[in-house]
Parts: sequence; structure tokens; C-alpha cells
Amino acid sequence: MNQNYWKIFANKLFLLFFFTAYLFYNPVTSNAVKLTSQNVDMTLASNELVIINFYADWCRFSGILTPIFDEAAAKVSELYPEPGKVVLGKVDCDSETSIASRFQITKYPTIKVLINGQPAKREYRGKRSVEAFVSFVQKQLEDPIQEVANLFSAADVKSRVVIGYFENKESQEYQIFRKVATNLKDDCLFYAGIGETFRAMHPPNETIIEFRPDRASPKSEHHTFTGNSADYDSLNIWATDNCLPLVREITFENAEEITEEGLPFLLFFYHPDDLESIKLFKEIVGTHLVQEKQRVNFLTADGVKFAHPLQHLGKRHTDLPVVVIDSFKHMYQFPAKSDYRNHEHLKAFIDDLYSGKLHREYHLGPQEISAIEIVHGNNQPAEQTMPPESTFKKLAPSKNRYTLLKEEL
Repeated sequence: MNQNYWKIFANKLFLLFFFTAYLFYNPVTSNAVKLTSQNVDMTLASNELVIINFYADWCRFSGILTPIFDEAAAKVSELYPEPGKVVLGKVDCDSETSIASRFQITKYPTIKVLINGQPAKREYRGKRSVEAFVSFVQKQLEDPIQEVANLFSAADVKSRVVIGYFENKESQEYQIFRKVATNLKDDCLFYAGIGETFRAMHPPNETIIEFRPDRASPKSEHHTFTGNSADYDSLNIWATDNCLPLVREITFENAEEITEEGLPFLLFFYHPDDLESIKLFKEIVGTHLVQEKQRVNFLTADGVKFAHPLQHLGKRHTDLPVVVIDSFKHMYQFPAKSDYRNHEHLKAFIDDLYSGKLHREYHLGPQEISAIEIVHGNNQPAEQTMPPESTFKKLAPSKNRYTLLKEEL
């Protein structure tokens, strides 16, 4: 055989290998893609959105979901046939134990959402129907960037905002900006300015990316990105640090997500007409209590919307602002003699939670009780009291919301 024959054979073999690999990682199928330890990493790396159904054959609820999820996968592949966009996959947790362990799967079926290869903060907990899955995918793949005519039209909003100026949408910087916006669209609003208006405001051929906090944040939180805007990692880290601030606002929409993080809440209940108190609280936490973020989640809460937890404490909107720790077992009120404007008092409040002092004082009163007196039963109070039960633990995701745990069968 001559040399040309081997060249043609090698080229055909390469094309066959490439086509096989393409189908392996971006398969066109009427069902959800079966993910294994051999193809899961490449699938996650090569697709913008991946939704995974973690199932077990012995689970009746997994069996009910499988045909629904497969049908949804077929419809999604029709809507988005282009490679690299979206894949609906499934993992058999009994045969792919390493993948199940990697994603900490404890209930079946569990549906995880991954964006640009990274797990989203929220699992899919919506309705389990073909229409609901397709609608969810469409929502996830909406353009996360709003184009504006000038910077001022994007400035006066309550949400946190990232604004970028770009020469054109085809630039590498814009594509990186869009990828970051896809990751953080639930935490920040992303705007882009393209055109003559912006070109007059900035030097030509220069990308400008700025972060602007919500109106309840101090002006010191305004930042301009100083790194390489064509570097995804550095821009993503910078945007994440700004879009996920040390002090967050808790709402009924994100309470489940924040509760799932597992840290007790230090809650600052405020009146919606009093934004200055929020600014002060954020300044105090950001200046003096950054190191405490490993022990509590610092949160602000609209005291009018969250009136129910305050009622458990005997408080009303006229008592705002009110500071509380919710341990997911009990709610503890900031001592009446303490001042939230004093960071040392807030630090002591957190220390008392972890030392057990807050719980003991609800039983034994505010006086100092020695370990010997507690052991021997001396100095018992006339009446035992209990702190109010946690309200926010009821918003946490159930461990077996959609199905039974394996050990329960």
C-alpha cells in the first residue's frame, strides 16, 4: 500500500474518532444522557448548562421521574440542537457511586443544576413535569445581560449591579463578561454599554467594568475591576466577591438556599423606611467582624415582611431595628443593654451562642452560674423558660422532600 493510502486511512480514522468523541460528550438522543465517570467531566466542561437527574433503580420515585425527564431531554435537544449549550443527563447512583459521593447525593431522585461546570447554589426543586423542565431550561439560558444606552439608566436600582463597557459583542472580553453574568445572574444585575455614547465617556478600545451596590450599601463598596477583563477566573472571582457580599438580604425566595448553607443567622431586622441603619450595620460588620463569617451568616431582613419571627419575640415593627440570632433550633434576642452599633457587643453575642451561654441563660437567668452549681443543682430558678423556636428552620429544604431515604426502605 502506498503512502497516500495510509494518509487517507489516517484522516478517516481521525474523523471517525472526532465524530465519536463529539457524540459521546454532546450526544443527540431522545433520552437524557447517561453520565459515567468516563464522560461526566468532559460533559460539564463542554456545556454551558447541565441538569443531572441522580436516581436509583430501587427508588419508586426515580422510576416515576425517568420517562418525564427523558421526554424533557428530547424537547430540550430539539430547542437547543447546537453543541455546548445544554445537556440533560442522568446518573445511576448505585453503579456510579463516585459521582454520587462527589455531589453528596443522599436522596433520590435529586436534580442538580450546573452552570459552566460549577454547581448552582440551588438544586432544582420545581414541578416535575416536562413543561416545567423545559421552561426552567429556557429561563436559565436567557441572556443574562441587559444592554443600556448610558450608564445612568442602570444606576438607580435597588439591586447590586455590574456594568461593563465594550467595543462590541464579538470581543473576547464581552464573551467572558457574559459567562460570568450567567454564573451570577441570581445575585447581580448585569448591564453592558456598547456604542458611541460609551465611547465618548471612555478611552477607545478600553473595557471598563464597574460594580455598584444596592442603595442600602455604603459608597465604599463601589468598585472598578482592575484585572485583565479577558481572564475569566480573575473577573469571576472579583464579581463573586462583590455580588455575594458579607451582609446579605434574606427574602422568602432565597431563605431556603441560605438556610442550606448550615450556618446560624445573625439577623438585623430593619424598617423598610430606615435604610441608614442598614448602611451602618453593614459598615460595622465589614470593618470589624469579617472573621466571624465562618461562624454566622450576617443577614438583613425587612421587619415588615418578616413580621412573624418578630411576633415570636414579642416585637413589632415599631421596635425596629431588632438584632437576633437564629440557630435553627431557637431564636435568641440581642441583649437589651447591648448596642448593635458597638461591634464588641455583636462579637460577644456570637461568642455567647457558641459557648452555650445564650441557651443557659434562658434556663438559669442572666447571672453567672458556676459549673459546680449547675452540676449540684444549686441556684435553680423558680421557673424554667425556653427561647422561642426557630422560624427559619421551617424554610430549610427537607432531607426527604421528594422521596424516601434509602435506609427508610
